[in-house]
Amino acid sequence: MIKGYEVVVGLEVHAELNTKTKIYCGCKNSFGLEVNTQVCPICLGMPGTLPTLNEKVVEYAIKMGHALNCTINRICKQDRKNYFYPDLPKSYQISQADIPLCQNGYLDVIMEDGIKRIGVERIHIEEDAGKLLHSDKFDGSLVDFNRCGVPLIEIVSKPDMRGSDEAKAYLETIRSILKYIDISDCKMQEGSIRCDVNVSVHKPGEPFGTRCEMKNVNSFSAAVRGIDYEANRQIEILEAGGTVDQETRRWDDQKGISVSMRSKEDAQDYRYFPEPDLLTIVVPEEKVLMLKETLPELPNAKIMRYEEQFGLGRSDAAMIVDVVEKSAFFEKCIDAGCKSPKLLSNWILGEISKFMNEGTAIEDTKLTPEKMAELVNFISDGKISTAVGKTVFDIIVKEDRDIASIIDEKGLAQVSDASALEAIADEILAANEKSVADYKSGKTNALGYLVGQCMKASKGKANPGAMKEIILRKLGG
Repeated sequence: MIKGYEVVVGLEVHAELNTKTKIYCGCKNSFGLEVNTQVCPICLGMPGTLPTLNEKVVEYAIKMGHALNCTINRICKQDRKNYFYPDLPKSYQISQADIPLCQNGYLDVIMEDGIKRIGVERIHIEEDAGKLLHSDKFDGSLVDFNRCGVPLIEIVSKPDMRGSDEAKAYLETIRSILKYIDISDCKMQEGSIRCDVNVSVHKPGEPFGTRCEMKNVNSFSAAVRGIDYEANRQIEILEAGGTVDQETRRWDDQKGISVSMRSKEDAQDYRYFPEPDLLTIVVPEEKVLMLKETLPELPNAKIMRYEEQFGLGRSDAAMIVDVVEKSAFFEKCIDAGCKSPKLLSNWILGEISKFMNEGTAIEDTKLTPEKMAELVNFISDGKISTAVGKTVFDIIVKEDRDIASIIDEKGLAQVSDASALEAIADEILAANEKSVADYKSGKTNALGYLVGQCMKASKGKANPGAMKEIILRKLGG
């Protein structure tokens, strides 16, 4: 609710499929190649050319349909969507109108207060258009047709989201599923996944308001900002006694505003009619069932399992599951005998995520699931401290070394000998009289400082639990 109004959001997600070739021709489907080098008479729309449907595109769409609990239309067709734009050389786009490949599904999204079910109206296949290039280096605009014919699926939600938080969770879950079933690389910076956002507002109990659409929003954070802005814009119009016009708007993320582009089109404006150059799509029932059986464990199910089986918090589980490579590494470490899944998750979300965020893949290092499981076990068994573990980790990421030999060679084994720890504690307490006085006067955070100084004095080798107990005893706590 915003200012007494309910916000209604629907999303149209466009995901480029990672097939080797385009949807209707044999041109390479690859991002970043020299402009207008991956084109042919078919994707350039030359007169007399005939498209041929890429079967893999249909398979990928059906897999996504299964993942989103859709009904699969085994018999369907393709249609021409007619409109004129400079990056569309045929002046029509091959898409699907009244009979999509998948429809009437849903997605359960994990929110902080529970599960939110969002309806999925349809998933259909279509071809992408080209790309307009704008630059201060030249007058006007140029067109790169490499993207013409790149295969897309469009996932159309029902207007079931009630605000930007639900929309963000929905988008993140869709992206995660696409990556898990390996049909799209989901690189937003390359336009592999983008969305159109539909927003309307109304008073509770009243019919839905007039919706406005924002086109080609290219990041999830931009979608959140756009939804919030658009909802407030419409509310201000209504509160001033005006009416909201149905229109298509463009979100300008740098300025944080949306601007009007044109009045919103309806289906009849596109003059859809069946594509005469392509045959009816007929998918055997056994193929539909086979594709369903190939689906891996999906992200939401994996998050729930990590919570129940390994005792991870929902936030930690979600962050691991969100990245396919992190989840796969986590499970390989468990299979390799890791005794503490919680401690392992801390390492994956901490040290391992650091070098992954810098662009280094796990497989490009010397770190193996077996070594990581062994390191976690050394720490959980109390043989080395976490601080020492980081020293060892920095070595095994770069070198194929035996962990036990590293610990022996560098003298890193954890010190648990009571007399040695007592001596360290006495030295630190004597050198930090002010912190001792602070603790005794009620400043309990001084304890952490004193334990930290003890760990520093032991070069990270002291058993931190035992060290804390000794400090507490000596402080009279």
